[in-house]
Amino acid sequence: MDFTISPELDDLRARIAAFVDTEILPLEADPAAYDAHENIELGLLDRMRAKARAQGLWCLQLQPDTGGLGVGRMGMAVCYEAMNRSIFGPAVFNSAAPDDGNMMVLEAIATPDQKRRWLEPIVQGKVRSAFAMTEPSPGGGSDPSMIQTTADKQPDGSYRIHGRKWFITGAETAAHFILVARTSDNPRSGLTAFLFHRDQPGWRIVRRIGIMGPEEHGGHCEIDFDGLTVQPEDVLMGEGQGMKITQIRLGPARLTHCMRWLGLAKRCVEIANDYAAVRHGFGVRLADRESVQLMLGGLAMNIEIGRLLVMKAAWELDRGNFARKEVSMAKIQAANTLHQAADVAIQINGARGYSKDTVLEWIYRYARQARLVDGADEVHRMVLHRALSGEGSDFWRWPVAQA
Repeated sequence: MDFTISPELDDLRARIAAFVDTEILPLEADPAAYDAHENIELGLLDRMRAKARAQGLWCLQLQPDTGGLGVGRMGMAVCYEAMNRSIFGPAVFNSAAPDDGNMMVLEAIATPDQKRRWLEPIVQGKVRSAFAMTEPSPGGGSDPSMIQTTADKQPDGSYRIHGRKWFITGAETAAHFILVARTSDNPRSGLTAFLFHRDQPGWRIVRRIGIMGPEEHGGHCEIDFDGLTVQPEDVLMGEGQGMKITQIRLGPARLTHCMRWLGLAKRCVEIANDYAAVRHGFGVRLADRESVQLMLGGLAMNIEIGRLLVMKAAWELDRGNFARKEVSMAKIQAANTLHQAADVAIQINGARGYSKDTVLEWIYRYARQARLVDGADEVHRMVLHRALSGEGSDFWRWPVAQA
């Protein structure tokens, strides 16, 4: 791996960072900038998105012919850190979950007609989307093979869908959905992915599930399917390809979470450093206390470990690999580092950190979900153990260049 970046990528990173500094960070201190669920207010978001798009800072995760900047996964790692220095950043640049992962998977596998109807409106910022996979027990969570929602094929080739999903991020404001349901009992080809629009009959949102918060736009919803009909042209990659689609989508989407979380972790360090530099106690600056230096030094190291793991996983993805173990390692490290960063920054800021005078308490509540979403820590450690059992000492092999 070569950790140098091109001047062009560095320029893009700098422009994103400058936009965050001048346009987005000031909004965090304005109560009117927040909606009822503590995210950026939608009217304000639309105005900020227009500014970002006018400056060419839009959908950098997609290829130019799709409407993006085509920076690749490694370029995304560089830029996503910069954009998530603000809690509002990813949504402004159209790089927030779940749209981020949905756009990438549709770009990769959708037919030209599906891209026109289902992808382009998300890229243009006209609609939002959701990915409906997770189910209540005994259905599928981190293990898609447990999915209970069924899609029964009809004589005319359409599918009738019945079942229940929950914790579907963004569902309340989404117009375009990707749904994973069971079409057979085959362990390898029993799942199929479908596209549907919110205006289609046969489904409903049961509730928006209250969480520790703050929430993404559209919340995390429980959904009931009672005869939703999907036409064959709205099947992704064909019947039986659902498991493959989840693998194509979830790996890169998990990694983009990590990229964003590292940006927030760095923001926590920034707030802690700034406060420690000016706050005195018992005649000594906090920044001069060894205990504070140890906390911040250790945190800086953990963030850098996370960055290296993320970049290695991004490099593997750019080479065309699934990077399962690399993504799992990055996921564990980035999620736990974000939680640690928010906790340490609050500790250093004291009562100020626990208050709403800074965004630290927002980040702290948000950070706890990081160790759960897209697979809990324990699930990813199991993935790593499975790789270790299969590869032995080759788990740590060096990639060798071709002669």
